[in-house]
Amino acid sequence: MQSALPSEHRALFLENRESGFQVITRTTPQPDHGSAVIRIAAAAILPYHRDVYSGKRPLPFPTPLVGGFSAIGHVAAVGPDATALKSGQLVYIDCVIRARDDPDCSFLSAYFHGSSDGSIKLMRDVWRDGTYAEYAKVPLENCIPLNESRLCDRLGYSLQDLMYMAYLLVPYGGLRDIQLEPGQTIIVCPATGFYSGFAVQVAIAMGARVIAMGRNVEKLARLKEQVKQRSPRADMETVKITGDEQQDASALQDFGPIDAVFDITPSAASLSTHTRSAIKALRRGGKVSLMGSTRNISVQEIMMNNITLKGKSMYEREAILQFVKMLERGLFPMGKESVETKAFALDKWKEALDAGVDHNGIGKCVVFAPLSS
Repeated sequence: MQSALPSEHRALFLENRESGFQVITRTTPQPDHGSAVIRIAAAAILPYHRDVYSGKRPLPFPTPLVGGFSAIGHVAAVGPDATALKSGQLVYIDCVIRARDDPDCSFLSAYFHGSSDGSIKLMRDVWRDGTYAEYAKVPLENCIPLNESRLCDRLGYSLQDLMYMAYLLVPYGGLRDIQLEPGQTIIVCPATGFYSGFAVQVAIAMGARVIAMGRNVEKLARLKEQVKQRSPRADMETVKITGDEQQDASALQDFGPIDAVFDITPSAASLSTHTRSAIKALRRGGKVSLMGSTRNISVQEIMMNNITLKGKSMYEREAILQFVKMLERGLFPMGKESVETKAFALDKWKEALDAGVDHNGIGKCVVFAPLSS
């Protein structure tokens, strides 16, 4: 099934890392089996996109390509094997693309080709171009239907504000993986980074009490204030990381039994003591989600207290579907007061990538709006 598509569209094209982006006019892609063409309303920008596309942060991907990440848009046309997606339907386009015959082969659309021969081939030969364009061709299974009436008309999200979900989904993958339940207590460590701040917000939306760990007391206080502004009934505590493993564990235990830990340690802090302190503070049978770069987890308590450690990279499609149910039920802060989105036309790509560096964290979102001028 196919609707009328324009013969050409505009896209943010990267010939190579040295040349930088340019906005060019390209032939509009056509859908075939297993694909859909989406009219892009908003495409997310990450804080490190500027460094990735300039080569300063050396993530491997093939060039030339159209830049991109996860996006929000309306279905413009679908391939002949589509049975559920319809033209005009609002969808979330996820950036994690997996091989259909081997889900272990996966890559992140338009900025990391993955770590297997299969994922490298899949990105290079099939799904090279991303969503920084007026129209994008994407795998059918990466299109997640959204209830536009519920989200936009009743809950007050704009299409651009909905792009904030791309940030929340990453920690949700880890929290769901350890089966975090309402009423449980979870440590987020360290909690003042990009994705870790979102982990605090997601855990609270899931009904948990959060203990946020961090080295900077002022940043912890600001994080708590930001969370409380958007979720006044949030149950949240903070603990300063002192570097004294046992002292920090005791400070955590002062809050009572702790069920889980979400660790998303950056590589620069991979040998910090905070992960060991958090694990020591867990109750017997507690769970740990590892989504970061910690290398300091060898403590006796893991064995003695039957602690479960689970590594997690991103999330699966089932997690996105469950997250969307939470979003559509209003479990997250909603409306213009909850998310401050900065949107940029494709021509303003330098300003957009700079904004991604400066305007990020809880309640902040930066997007390309390709159809704006």
